[in-house]
Parts: sequence; structure tokens; C-alpha cells
Amino acid sequence: MKTVLYYSLFAYLILVFGLTFFLPTWRVWKKTGIFPITFGKSDNAHDFVGNIFKALLILLLFMGALYAFLPSAAEYLLPVWYIQKPIIQVLGLFLLFAALVWIIVAQQQMASSWRIGIDEKNVTNLVTTGVFTHSRNPIFLGMLFTLLGLFLVLPNALSFAILCMGFVTIHVQVRLEEAWLRNTHGEAYDEYCRKTRRWI
Repeated sequence: MKTVLYYSLFAYLILVFGLTFFLPTWRVWKKTGIFPITFGKSDNAHDFVGNIFKALLILLLFMGALYAFLPSAAEYLLPVWYIQKPIIQVLGLFLLFAALVWIIVAQQQMASSWRIGIDEKNVTNLVTTGVFTHSRNPIFLGMLFTLLGLFLVLPNALSFAILCMGFVTIHVQVRLEEAWLRNTHGEAYDEYCRKTRRWI
């Protein structure tokens, strides 16, 4: 049973990467001719955050592969045994599924405005409809629930560290984007902030 779960989780991570990274990147590029990934190699805060996101992604794939293909070595990740309970794992799996659907819906509703990072070269439309009426950052919210779900399914020191680092990094990126959106859209964004919470 555990083997099936571990293989399924690794497949889930690959699926998430494909559906929420490769597919929307290709979709936006094909429709607009604009490459939507904006993180670069400079030494500013924006690109530093981008590097942390990349590191977290690598760690997630490493952890998933370790459990799937070398489960005996997973003991070295210091499992949190007292929350390794079926009901908690079921909750984690539910969060993983719900978060994936939520993120995909939010990305679809952003359409050509979807970006990874801050696009300083191309002004995008301010999206305030759909799930964006409930949260100003639905994609980041989905990412946080994904990390929480993974921790509940695979509770260990590494998944907890990824959850904590992801939480901090996402909060920093959200604030960078808020400053950019306020500078770009002015009163329209301020009005949106008054009507809609940052998270939910």
C-alpha cells in the first residue's frame, strides 16, 4: 500500500509540474508570443526569490523520488511518526487534489495575464473575476495548500522545512508583486485590495 502511495505521489508531483508550469507557459507563449517566466539571474530580491523557488522544486522532486524508488533511505529524512495516521494522510491527499484543481482554474482565469514572477516589460491586465473575487493570490494559496498536503502525507523534517521555506518565500513574492501591481494599476488595484483579501 505504501509503495503505491509513494509512486502515486511522485507521479502527482510530475503531473503538477506539467499542468501548472509547462502547459500554461506554452499556452501563454503560443497565444501572445511572450515567454511568461520572468525570473532572471540578477542579484535583486525578485530573482533571489526565483532561485529559492527553483531550489524548493528540486527538493520536492528529490523527496518524491526518494520515497518512490528508495523508500528505505526515507528514514534519514526524520519522519514525524506521531502524525503518520491514515486520517491525516487522507486529509493531505484531499488538499493535494483540491489545490491542483484550484490552481488550474486560477491559471485558466488569468489567461494571457499569467506570469511566473513580475513582468516588467509587458503590462498585463488586472484580473479580479472568478476565483480572484475570493483571493488576490489564489495560485499562491493553492501552492501553500499543496505544500501542506505533502507534509501531511509525508511528514518528515524535509517536507516540514520545505513547507516553512515555501511559506516565507511565497509571502515575500506576494509583497513584491503587490508593490508592482499598485505601481502599475494604481487606484484600480487599491480598490481591488479593499474588496478582496490577500488570501481568502
